[in-house]
Amino acid sequence: MYPYMTFEDGTEVIHSDLITDGDIEKVIVHFERPTAEGFDSARCELPSCSWTDWEGHFTQSEKRAFEECLSKLFRLVRIKKLNAMT
Repeated sequence: MYPYMTFEDGTEVIHSDLITDGDIEKVIVHFERPTAEGFDSARCELPSCSWTDWEGHFTQSEKRAFEECLSKLFRLVRIKKLNAMT
């Protein structure tokens, strides 16, 4: 997993390398924020934008911000892979 960014509230965003699963390429992205009780965390697979894990108290507004971040991140990871191949 690689660090990508930190939101103003301390939410850390990390991502996997581009994973090939059969004929599908995907990236796993994890969002995590410390709280008094432990952590809020969410995990998503791209490009399907399938949320595979959601624990804690992220709001719907935060989820929308995460989804904007996700589309940018997937493009970046694909570009990094293409550059590595050249």
